[in-house]
Amino acid sequence: MIMSKEHQKGEVRKIQFSGKSSYMLALPKKWVEEMGLGAGDSVAVEKQGDSSLIVTPRVGKIASSRSEALIEVSSKNKTDSIVRQLISVYLLGYSTIQIKAREGSLTSAQRDAVKEATRRHLIGTEIIADSREGITLQVLLSYPELSVKNVLKRMFLISESMHRDSVRALSKNDKDAAAAVTKSDDEVDRFSLYAIRQLNMAVQSDFVLREIELKSRRDCLDYRLIIKSVERVADHASKVAEGVLRLEGQVSPQVLEKIVKMSEYAVGLFEEAGLALFKSDYQSADDVVEKAKAAEAMQAEILNAIGKGKGEETDRVLPLVVEDIRRTAEYAADIAEVVINMNTEGIVTTMEEGPLLKAA
Repeated sequence: MIMSKEHQKGEVRKIQFSGKSSYMLALPKKWVEEMGLGAGDSVAVEKQGDSSLIVTPRVGKIASSRSEALIEVSSKNKTDSIVRQLISVYLLGYSTIQIKAREGSLTSAQRDAVKEATRRHLIGTEIIADSREGITLQVLLSYPELSVKNVLKRMFLISESMHRDSVRALSKNDKDAAAAVTKSDDEVDRFSLYAIRQLNMAVQSDFVLREIELKSRRDCLDYRLIIKSVERVADHASKVAEGVLRLEGQVSPQVLEKIVKMSEYAVGLFEEAGLALFKSDYQSADDVVEKAKAAEAMQAEILNAIGKGKGEETDRVLPLVVEDIRRTAEYAADIAEVVINMNTEGIVTTMEEGPLLKAA
């Protein structure tokens, strides 16, 4: 049975025999009260691989030790600092966050910064109280409504779209389309923060771990690495769009053709890495890692073609654009490597059964 560290250190329970075929184990009163349980409530009992048992409440909600947080600020606190505190508390998993003036009232700039940060960065969060003395936020979205896997799927889709739209804007020298891509980066960041919040809570709670459909705490680390890589792909797509906004001349058709080809190759690897993740496909992930090696040669070929230009501003921007595209391929490989690590057990056999690793 999994309990808090306090219970593990302080309580030992004896198994009792009841009737002809049943054994009983009394649950600690404090744990039952913390979980909001009572006589007649149901719990799920699940055997783990290490022979331990996990007891999980089956009620609709679970009591949380991190239900409410208070952030006190003074008139001297800078808005950026307040926003950083707000995001940190959100990531820790608090369901209610109050930003309150230590003395007097919040400044207009502070209140505006909190509202803007809530709108731009904190998924599932609403302002439920707003006054000059303070602002109270409530996280309303529950775990099953938007699981880590569902968040990641959306992040993959948005990042892929950003990459393709940015290169399409480059092809057509479309400044408006490029500007739209840079705005999409905020959406990926919002999903990233929400997913990290869920993972942080899952590390501390087996209940949350199962609610977001992860198998173990190790999964939390693996998904954290993948989320960061997807976020970086979106960042590089945004940088490509920023490069388009800086372009003053036309890109030669020969160079443009090579860039588009490399872009499709890189984003294709990114898509394959995502599919390998959601299908738990070791072989596909391994293929992505191998294919990503070709991106460096493609980059060198494009840089050589750009070097034959006239040294115009366009030729100074394009190498940075190509670098961002290559980084997309590299992050696809990073994701694939995590997927390989997550699914290695599927290709492992015991020494008695044969070789340590089956041929993929």
